[in-house]
Amino acid sequence: MPENVKKLKNSKTPYHVALTATDAPYSKWQCRIMYYWYKKKKDLPGSEMGGFTRILHSGNPDELMDEIPTMVVDPLPAGLDRGYIVLNRPWAFVQWLEKAKIDEEYILMAEPDHIFVRPLPNLSHGGMPAGYPFFYIKPEQNEKIIRKFYPEENGPVTNVDPIGNSPVIIRKDLLEKIAPTWMNVSLKMKDDPETDKTFGWVLEMYAYAVASALHGVQHILRNDFMLQPPWDLEVGERFIIHYTYGCDYNLKGELTYGKIGEWRFDKRSYLRGPPPRNLSLPPPGVPESVATLVKMVNEATANIPNWETQ
Repeated sequence: MPENVKKLKNSKTPYHVALTATDAPYSKWQCRIMYYWYKKKKDLPGSEMGGFTRILHSGNPDELMDEIPTMVVDPLPAGLDRGYIVLNRPWAFVQWLEKAKIDEEYILMAEPDHIFVRPLPNLSHGGMPAGYPFFYIKPEQNEKIIRKFYPEENGPVTNVDPIGNSPVIIRKDLLEKIAPTWMNVSLKMKDDPETDKTFGWVLEMYAYAVASALHGVQHILRNDFMLQPPWDLEVGERFIIHYTYGCDYNLKGELTYGKIGEWRFDKRSYLRGPPPRNLSLPPPGVPESVATLVKMVNEATANIPNWETQ
């Protein structure tokens, strides 16, 4: 964090939690758990959470409209995403920012597989947004490709942060400038075979990082923003659990990543419908982060009405 923004904040600066989602069962159950924990943490000391919107980019209302505050936006025209559904995310934000009345000055871009494990303050400072540094986003190692979209006259490739669009806390007026560029860069990257092949499923993350740099916006990199089990072993002082990776262990509590474990929790096991209530807890020796994740999923599913029918 630059020295000139390391000053204490005295007043609360709330942010709006914005979650992009589809109407697939897989997306719905994750959104319900995410919204449950948002409500539990929102008013606790240290939180600067404001309102909440699920931006539903399937074009039609669904049965969660009454449970979760939702705005329906259009998907990309048929075929434009080429089966890469995440390309709808920047287009969803562009539409939401144009149509919605958002009271807060700041926005947290979140995802369905995020769980608020601690009350989250506004981590941005002095107009600089806050992002999470992903170990697999490496602009410098991919300079040849980055330069197709971020020419040398724009500055060093180190201006492109090692982040995706989520989690990011950003001023609304900055996001209104970045979002259309993010969408256009995403589509251009998808159109370029070399870029598409190299970046794969993280293409849209690189597109956000490049779009921010094109607008001269850099992010405060906060390792404590998020943890990712099973690689991060403890919750510690972090704020969000991101459960994108499968957690596979044998009964001795040893990680068997890449091989289905005797005990496992993997969100992809539940593509067609929600996980059952009261999932089995991991065996002794499994990291605290994984045990906390399963306990939090279980608490949410125990308390969300009509869990297994939606």
